[in-house]
Amino acid sequence: MKNLNLSLVALAVIGLSACSDGDDGANGTNGTDGTNGADGSNGSTSLIVQTALAIGDANCPNSGVQIDSGIDADSDGALQTAEITATEYVCAPGNTEVSTSEILTSVNNDWFVAGQQEITTARQNWLNATMPNLAVSNSAKTSAQSVAAVNASALNELRGSAKNVILFVGDGMGISTVTAARILEGQMQGKNGEEHNLSFDTFPFAGLAKTYNVDAQTPDSAGTMTAMMSGVKTDAGILGVDENVERGDCSTVAGTELITALELAEIAGKSTGVISTARITHATPAATYAKSADRNWEDISDMPEEAVTAGCKDIADQLVNFEVNLEARINGIDVDGIDVVMGGGRRHFLPKDAAYNSADAVSSVEGDRTDGRDLTAEWQATYTDGVYVMDQAGFDAIDAANTTRVMGLFNESHMQYEADRANDVAGEPSVAEMTAKAIDILDNNDEGFFLTVESGRIDHGHHAGSAYNALTDTLAFSDAIAKAVEMTDMSDTLIIVTADHGHVFTIAGYPKRGNPILGTVVGIGSEEPSTASDGMPYTTLGYTNGRGFKNLGTETDADAGYGEDITAGRFDLTDVDTASSGFHQESLVPTSSETHAGEDVGIYAYGPGAMLVNGTNEQSVIYHIMDFAADLTNKANAAQTN
Repeated sequence: MKNLNLSLVALAVIGLSACSDGDDGANGTNGTDGTNGADGSNGSTSLIVQTALAIGDANCPNSGVQIDSGIDADSDGALQTAEITATEYVCAPGNTEVSTSEILTSVNNDWFVAGQQEITTARQNWLNATMPNLAVSNSAKTSAQSVAAVNASALNELRGSAKNVILFVGDGMGISTVTAARILEGQMQGKNGEEHNLSFDTFPFAGLAKTYNVDAQTPDSAGTMTAMMSGVKTDAGILGVDENVERGDCSTVAGTELITALELAEIAGKSTGVISTARITHATPAATYAKSADRNWEDISDMPEEAVTAGCKDIADQLVNFEVNLEARINGIDVDGIDVVMGGGRRHFLPKDAAYNSADAVSSVEGDRTDGRDLTAEWQATYTDGVYVMDQAGFDAIDAANTTRVMGLFNESHMQYEADRANDVAGEPSVAEMTAKAIDILDNNDEGFFLTVESGRIDHGHHAGSAYNALTDTLAFSDAIAKAVEMTDMSDTLIIVTADHGHVFTIAGYPKRGNPILGTVVGIGSEEPSTASDGMPYTTLGYTNGRGFKNLGTETDADAGYGEDITAGRFDLTDVDTASSGFHQESLVPTSSETHAGEDVGIYAYGPGAMLVNGTNEQSVIYHIMDFAADLTNKANAAQTN
């Protein structure tokens, strides 16, 4: 395992560093300590030097930046040629193997170049952390350079060592959501809760992502997921295209299309999958495969006539025709399409005709499409080896060992909240079950796989003002991540867990340790609820804005709150069961639904390349980490050349 080998190098470095301390002096007679010995001298400093390259340079023909790093062995403050242990190049785009305007749109983008530079810096940070701080004797200098060279070599070997990549996105899973869900799960297990860990809390590497869109301080899911999938930050509300698109204007799309990590994985010969508990055409999953001037163009009925006339395709159409569209955009490639698609949103694939209703349709006419097309039938005609399912029974019947392709559309719109899943008409799998089934299918490919899994209803629970639903979906998401860890090998699988954005969801007051996280605040040393200045108790969890207080009893569908009046402000909660599934927290500002927040979100990583997750990053860097770990670009280039 290359990541384990790198850890062993780090341990060796620690051992060397320990030997370099100054002598503390021998013990004196009669048990008295001897005088302290002299401290060891300062160790060598690691340096990074960036050099601009002119057009025509042998390494970067179209210009770029050369980044040299190494140890300042002679302590002169400059990095001499003999001291360089690693060299990286961030080149301006020139001729590429995948010679299309699409990939040039990505590599020409300032966000993309900045992301590549951040990866180089992250690699150097890791090298710095594993380099010894040795006294400056000649032998120590030689040893330091030797260990640094070993570290640099080991780090370079990590490129491409991830055979598989799984990106988990908890939609709306901000830091406060992770904390509250952790406490809730711990308390469900009889603990105080605060000391508990979710499955991904124990991942060895973590950092933060800045979530803003190019045009928005507080982001939406389309722009954020596009950044994660393409390495390029973009505007809110658009999918798979850069910021030069005007939202809602089809004519501005051409030439702005970005290539995604999933598309590179397809070209490289890997199996691919997209899972969501939301509609599979919703913003987060759609950003893996679609190019659209508007995230709302989920089917043709959602598009303005001028966009249809101009030739733009709806998102559901783009999913079903992903293979042919990708081959048309990039000359010379041969892909086989997305292998596993599971989620909700069946209405966008069916004609607006009751004759096409599914067995669990909840509307009199399930389909929305106004062009008369049944995209589920088109998908099955294209992929005769594929299995189309729409309920739990069909899902359970899938033989993963002998199935190569699945499309599962388990609901007319979004899939159920986890707490409400038992009430689904025909039954539907959990996000953990979908994740396990997808891995079972995708890992049949010797070249590996790329899988994205979104827990979309965390976001929807928050929008509805229901901490209960948001947190129970977070726990289901944590279970899915645990299942993926169980089913894969950390030596060849990179798992990244993150969120696209947070919510205006707070953990407030001064509750004592172990106080029920869904309850009212009870202070340290007290058994009675604390009261605010208005004399009424208040909950630990709350929202800055939203529809406000609801007491719907045992209701497990947070969306039921939309049928009630907006009631922002304070209410007397003395006799209210705030831990019930139907309770919706109070909000300060009355809005039609609670909103996203603009703070950073967590990134948690495990497996090859995970050590590149550190510090505070632009959200687009997640793409570059995945690209480094699986070497997607180079493998896609090689596959296209062959």
